[in-house]
Amino acid sequence: MPRKTNSRDDFVPNPCEEPKDKEENTEEKLDSINEAGSIITCHKDKILHCLTIIGQIEGHYILSSQNKTTKYEHIIPLLVSIEEDSRIDGLLILLNTVGGDVEAGLAIAEVISGMKKPTVSIVLGGGHSIGIPLAVSAKKSFIARSASMTVHPVRTTGLTLGVPQTFEYFRRMQDRITNFVVENSAISRERYTQLVLNTGELVMDVGTILDGERAVGEGLIDAVGTVSDAIDALYEMIGEKF
Repeated sequence: MPRKTNSRDDFVPNPCEEPKDKEENTEEKLDSINEAGSIITCHKDKILHCLTIIGQIEGHYILSSQNKTTKYEHIIPLLVSIEEDSRIDGLLILLNTVGGDVEAGLAIAEVISGMKKPTVSIVLGGGHSIGIPLAVSAKKSFIARSASMTVHPVRTTGLTLGVPQTFEYFRRMQDRITNFVVENSAISRERYTQLVLNTGELVMDVGTILDGERAVGEGLIDAVGTVSDAIDALYEMIGEKF
C-alpha cells in the first residue's frame, strides 16, 4: 500500500486562520521579527510578507556587533521561499539603510527584481548608497516625504593600490550599479551619472542627497507616500494579478 505524502499545507499553519493559542502565535511573530526582520500579515484573505532591510548591508565579512546589519545570507533564502510559497500573495519591503557591501546589496536587489509576485518598496528614513538599487528593485517604489537617498560613487576602505587596474575595477563596479538603477527606474544614465559625480553638495564626498520629492522628480522613485500608500498599492497589484 503506497505511503501517503503530506503536502506543505498539511503541516504549515495558514496565517489567515485564527490561531488556537494567541500567546504562542504572538511569540512566534516576535521571534520572526528578531531573527529575520520580517513578518507575515493577513487581510481580506490576502497574505503579505513584510520584510525590513535596515542598518548596513553585511557582505562576506562580519561587521561589529555595535552595527545594525542586514545579512544577505538570511535575506536571499527568505526571498526565494517567499517567491515559492503559493500562499503568499505579495511582498512589502521597508528600507532604512545606510548602504554597505555592494555585491551583497546587488545580489538581494537582483533577487527582488526577478520575482514574479507583486513587490512594493518604501524608503523610510534613508535608502543611501547600495540602498538605491534595493529601493528600485521592487515593481513599485515609494519614499516617505521626510526620507532621503544619497547617491555617490563606489568607495572602499583600507589599503588601495594606486594603479590603473584598481580604477578600472571601481569603474566597472559603478557601471554595474548604474545599469541596474537605470533598468529598474525612470532615471536616465546621463542624469544618474551627473548625480553620482556632483561636487557641489557633499563637503567631504562626491555625490547628491535627494529628499523624498526630489527622488521622485528625478525618476528614481515612483511616488512619495506612507506605509499605508505602499500597502494599498500592493493590494491593488495583487488584485490585478488575480
